[in-house]
Amino acid sequence: MVRNPSLIPSIKTLESGEIGRRRKMSYEMIEGCWKSCIENDFIADAIIANPPSFAHVHCAERLCIPVWIVFTMPWSPTMSFPHPLANIQSSNAEPRVTNYLSYILVEALTWQGLGDLVNRFRRRILGLDEVAFTMGICLPSTLKVPHTYTWSPALIPKPLNWGDEIDISGFFFHSQPSFKPDASLTAFLDAGPPPIYIGFGSIVVDDPTTLTQKLLTTVSNLKIRALISKGWGGLDAKNVPENMYFLGNCPHDWLFPRVSAVVHHGGAGTTAIGLKCGKPTVVVSFFGDQKFWGEMVARAGAGPNPIPFKELTVQNLEEGIKVALSEKAQSAAKEMSARIDKEEGVEHAVDGFHRLLPLKRMRCSILPERVAVWTIPNTTFRISNLAAGVLDKERKLKLKDLVLTRHKLYDTENQQVPLPSRAN
Repeated sequence: MVRNPSLIPSIKTLESGEIGRRRKMSYEMIEGCWKSCIENDFIADAIIANPPSFAHVHCAERLCIPVWIVFTMPWSPTMSFPHPLANIQSSNAEPRVTNYLSYILVEALTWQGLGDLVNRFRRRILGLDEVAFTMGICLPSTLKVPHTYTWSPALIPKPLNWGDEIDISGFFFHSQPSFKPDASLTAFLDAGPPPIYIGFGSIVVDDPTTLTQKLLTTVSNLKIRALISKGWGGLDAKNVPENMYFLGNCPHDWLFPRVSAVVHHGGAGTTAIGLKCGKPTVVVSFFGDQKFWGEMVARAGAGPNPIPFKELTVQNLEEGIKVALSEKAQSAAKEMSARIDKEEGVEHAVDGFHRLLPLKRMRCSILPERVAVWTIPNTTFRISNLAAGVLDKERKLKLKDLVLTRHKLYDTENQQVPLPSRAN
C-alpha cells in the first residue's frame, strides 16, 4: 500500500506480477472466510466482518444468517464526503454528486479486479448463482446490510441519507495498560513544557535518514520540545539535541495526555486516541484512509489540512504544527475530547448488533436464550441443537425430519444500484 497508495497500481507493480500474487491471496482469504463459518463441527449463527473481507455477504446468503459489517471508515455511499480510498483530484460534477459517485467508483474498480474470483467462489464453493456486475459493485448497500462505523459522531455526524441499518457507535477504546516508562523518558517529560509527539507507527519509509533530518530541522526552527517515535521506519536517533527525545515502544493512551499536540500518519486508531486525549492533530498521510482522517480533523478545527508524505517539507510541517499549537485548535480538540469522553463506543456497538439482528426469528421456540438451528417442516417452530437433542432422545421427533433454519434471506437478483437523492 505504501508503494501503491491509490486504487490504480503502478506500472512497476503490474510488471512485477504483484497483481497475480495478490489475486491468489485474495481467493485464499475468500475461501478461508467460508471455512471459518462451517469447519470443525461449527456452523456460524451470524457473521461480523469488514467490507474488504469480500466473502461476508456471500457466505451469509448461503447459510441464510445475518451479516453485520463493522468498520473504522465509511464504505456506504453518501454525499457528505468522498470514499476515503477514492483520492479524487478533480471533478466537473457537483461536489456532493462526486462524493456519492466515488463510492460506486471504488466498488466498481474492486469488482473489476476481484469479481471473477467472487463469482467463482459463489459457483464452485457455495453453489450460488453468479452476481451481475451491476449488482456486485454495491451488494451490501443495495441489500441494506446492517453497518456500524466505529468513529465518534462528534467528529463525523451520521450523514442524512444513511438509513436505520447504518449506525455510528463512537470510537473503540481499551482499558489503559499498565506502563512503566524509562527513567530517561520521565526525566525528559519533567524537564520542561509538554512536548509535541511525532510518530508514524508501522509505516516503513524508503529514506529514514532524510525524514529524520526534516523532523529535526522543523523542531529546531520552531524552538519546541518533541518526542519522536522511532517506529518501524528505522528513524536515526544519533546526535539528538536536548529538546528532542527518540522514543521506543510506548502506549499512546499513556503518552498522549502528557504532550501538547500529535503529528502522525493518520491511522484511525491513532487519530481516535489523540482526539480522546484532547490533542490537536497534524496528519502526514501515506496511503489508504489516512488523508480522510486528516481532512475530518481539519474540518473539526482540531488541526491543519493533512500533508501527503510525498509533499512533506520542513516548511509545510512547520506551518501545520503552528496550526496545531494555536489556541483555536487547542480549544477545538479539548471540546471534542469532552464529547468523546461521554460516548461508550463498544457498548453502543454491541447494543446495535443485537438491535439489528432478526432476534425473534433466531430464538429457539423452547429455550429462547439459545439460537434456533432447526425448523420443524410446515411450521414456524424453531429449535436449538439442545432442544432437538432432547426431543429426539424422548422420541418426540426425528432429527432427519428437521431442516436448517433460514434466519435471513438475501435477494441478489433483480436489484438495482442505489442512486443519490437530493437529501444528502
